[in-house]
Amino acid sequence: MEQETNVVSASLNGIRNSPRKMRLIANLIRKQEIFKALDLLTYSRKKRISLIFKKLLLSLLSNWEKKYNQSSSKKKEFLYIKEIRVNQGKTLKRLRPVPQGRGHRIRKRSSNIIVFLDQKKET
Repeated sequence: MEQETNVVSASLNGIRNSPRKMRLIANLIRKQEIFKALDLLTYSRKKRISLIFKKLLLSLLSNWEKKYNQSSSKKKEFLYIKEIRVNQGKTLKRLRPVPQGRGHRIRKRSSNIIVFLDQKKET
């Protein structure tokens, strides 16, 4: 027997921030309810990264509404972030000149984010 789940996903690729910095914010909102996570992101110190996550969560909420044709706030109370993954994307390689005609490599990392939204059982 298959269990029916209400899982919806959203992803964002090629963000020009390193995955290590993105994971700091991702760990804050992992396993949180969607509206609590949005509040945490609003008052987070890392404004640029939290804005990216906030837009992604709003997109995720919109995807859920489109998939299940439900815009009632009663059902939205039970939505939570089931899983969030931050992976490394492409790395831009640049050279920085240093003394004696040498060059050191600068790696500008990017990241990919995947978020899954699920609905808790109503009690």
